[in-house]
Amino acid sequence: MASKMEKSSKGKKVAEAVGVKSGGFSMSRVSKFVDDVKSEFGKIVWPTKKQTIGSTIVVVVLVTLISVYLGAVDLFLGKFIGYVLS
Repeated sequence: MASKMEKSSKGKKVAEAVGVKSGGFSMSRVSKFVDDVKSEFGKIVWPTKKQTIGSTIVVVVLVTLISVYLGAVDLFLGKFIGYVLS
C-alpha cells in the first residue's frame, strides 16, 4: 500500500499536470470561484411548474402501484408460508 507521503506527492503531481497551482488562500481565487459559480447557475434550466406537477404525479402513482404490488406479494407469501408450516 502507498504511504501517505506517496499519495500526497502523487496528488500534487496530478494537480500540476492538469494546470492546478498549489497555493494558499487568496481572495482573488475565492472571487473567481464565486464568479464561476454564478455563471454556472445561470446555465441551469429549471423545470416549469407544469413539468414539476406532472413528474410528481408520475412518482406518486408509481410508488402507490409498487407498494400495493409488494403488499399483495407479502400477504400472499405470508399466507402460503403459514399454510405450508401448519
